[in-house]
Amino acid sequence: MLIPEAFKPRRRHKNMAESIKLIIANFVIISVGAIFCLEHHHINWFFWIILGGLAVYNFFTLRKDLEVYNRADRIAYISHIFILVLFILLFYFLQ
Repeated sequence: MLIPEAFKPRRRHKNMAESIKLIIANFVIISVGAIFCLEHHHINWFFWIILGGLAVYNFFTLRKDLEVYNRADRIAYISHIFILVLFILLFYFLQ
């Protein structure tokens, strides 16, 4: 028999950090946008609109939740942005 208190959620406990949610959302959106908008010989113009919308979303999300992000979250987010830029450059130059 299981103890009923074992599966109760803890008060003020977040399962996943906001920065991790934002990083996962960015990679999913860029990957799906790359699948649908990158053609064999060129990049579709809609891909740049997706990236611009993602940048606006990131700006407002970071601005809204700035007090939630600690030092480790900020370092993870900055390294994630660097990886995304490399990802985009890789697609651009390997066309």
